[in-house]
Amino acid sequence: MAKKKKRWVVKAGSNMVCSGGALLLRSWAQQIAKLRQDHHIEIIWVTSGAIASAREKFPTLKDKKPLRLNEKQALSAIGQPMVMDLYNLALQSEGLRGAQVLLTYDDMAHIQRRTNLRNTLQTLLSWDIVPILNENDTVATDEIKFGDNDSLSARVAVHMKAERLVILTDVDGLYTANPTEEPDAELISHLKGVPKKLLQQPGLRGGSLRGTGGMYSKLLAAQTATRKKIDTYLVKGDASSVLLELARGRAVGTYVEA
Repeated sequence: MAKKKKRWVVKAGSNMVCSGGALLLRSWAQQIAKLRQDHHIEIIWVTSGAIASAREKFPTLKDKKPLRLNEKQALSAIGQPMVMDLYNLALQSEGLRGAQVLLTYDDMAHIQRRTNLRNTLQTLLSWDIVPILNENDTVATDEIKFGDNDSLSARVAVHMKAERLVILTDVDGLYTANPTEEPDAELISHLKGVPKKLLQQPGLRGGSLRGTGGMYSKLLAAQTATRKKIDTYLVKGDASSVLLELARGRAVGTYVEA
């Protein structure tokens, strides 16, 4: 009798995608293949990086902040196929295939569209295809966007009844203070949910030219997921075999218990 599959939603941020490039995506693809083969875990992947990838190609926009909405939308249109090409090459090297799914806020807010999304993702997973989701920034506006892909990944995890939400970051997890400013800051390895008091701490709202969320948006995503009984992990995305370590039950990053 075939083992029942588990389901994880994994989110990769812009800094990870752009800094890690093809080598890191290849590592992720290898881990996705192992998770499926050895641990019976199917993956729904949420990725950022379209705008950031395209902006690297335009010297006049590379360091501009903030970008105008029309500039973000145009860069998204350029960057989406660039990022998807990287994922497809990485997945194909492991005998896997990916499918791009672009979403707007309306797709999750509208009952019929939400149902259609679930049906599409279920079908892709049943065909052993890796769904790769991103917000459709080309048509999204300031008024109707998720705000960041951390929020999108949490909503997808809830909607698709995932067991885990894994957010890949460029730091080891949540610290007691900013480790770049305070060397004595300690990694918080375990949280029971996300208390409101934690979200009020200074220094959580971050972001960069590549990413928008910072740790604040990741904790909000963890709050959304854990309230629906979905364990959440904040881990360093380029740490060696980090997804496999989680599947093996090792203590990695910050575990936010549902």
